[in-house]
Amino acid sequence: MSTSVLIVNFRGYADLERCLHSLDSQLRPGNDVIVLDNESDEASAAAITRAYPFALMIPSGVNLGFAAGVNVAARHARNRFLMVLNPDTVVEGPVIRVLEDFCESHPDSAVVGPRILNGDGSVQPSARAFPSFSTLFGGRSAWLTRRYPRNPWARRNLLGLDAAAPLRADWISGSCLMTRRDVFERLGGFDEAFFLYWEDADYCRRVAELGYARMYVPSVSVRHFGGGSARYNLARAIREFHASAYVLYCRQTGSIGRAAAPIVRAGLYVRGELRVRSALARMAEPVFVVPEPPARVVSAGPLAAPPFEATASRARESHLESAAT
Repeated sequence: MSTSVLIVNFRGYADLERCLHSLDSQLRPGNDVIVLDNESDEASAAAITRAYPFALMIPSGVNLGFAAGVNVAARHARNRFLMVLNPDTVVEGPVIRVLEDFCESHPDSAVVGPRILNGDGSVQPSARAFPSFSTLFGGRSAWLTRRYPRNPWARRNLLGLDAAAPLRADWISGSCLMTRRDVFERLGGFDEAFFLYWEDADYCRRVAELGYARMYVPSVSVRHFGGGSARYNLARAIREFHASAYVLYCRQTGSIGRAAAPIVRAGLYVRGELRVRSALARMAEPVFVVPEPPARVVSAGPLAAPPFEATASRARESHLESAAT
């Protein structure tokens, strides 16, 4: 068994370096790591390559988006399993081996994902039900969920928060998911109509249509700090989130839903613009923090953030993630 790890990066070289550092000790013979580097910076990419020669860096002069970036990286993969991994993550423990073993012993499962933790160690809801009307009230970023995290709507949509054993889910977050390469290729990879966000839910929907299970495996964890790419163009990230939500709605709705599509599109547009206004207003607010030493990184130069900048980034981290979703 062997796995190809697929990472799509967009300007987040410090995050990427931290992610690769966590992967280094977990790789086994035969594993490979492919990084599609959107809007690649030559000097920063070269520094990553020197520090982590096991990672194949594929530069792109333009921002292809996440789904298209994963597909490009997958075309360079040579292994039976593909593990999509965000660059703003840290792999904690033998995630690759455990997910590989689960796929091997459960041939009916085509997508598996580990427990995802937030930066503060709390559980991130990464195993979910397919979006429906109830997601308006119980989705990850819904007002009711933020105010009352254990409300009935949230429990219906956000699965496995307390799970200790593998759990069947509708879809698994693309911040870290493993899939069978033959299934990925059969489906044509991620749908590139999704520039950013929701491509994971769409992929799992198509996997389900083939009759395969999507499984949450909470015995291993990945820490997801969130907002890694969004912070470089927050307004666009928020708008892409809502645009992709509309694409997903159109993909999975029936004839009655299609009749309501103009209303849904208008509602998502208004919600997105309100989120943009709110997010930009909050980003303009001063952040008062005590400087700390930054996390150790292997390389120097452009990848090492000043202490204050690193701390301020962590202070805004949760806001960046929630603003875009």
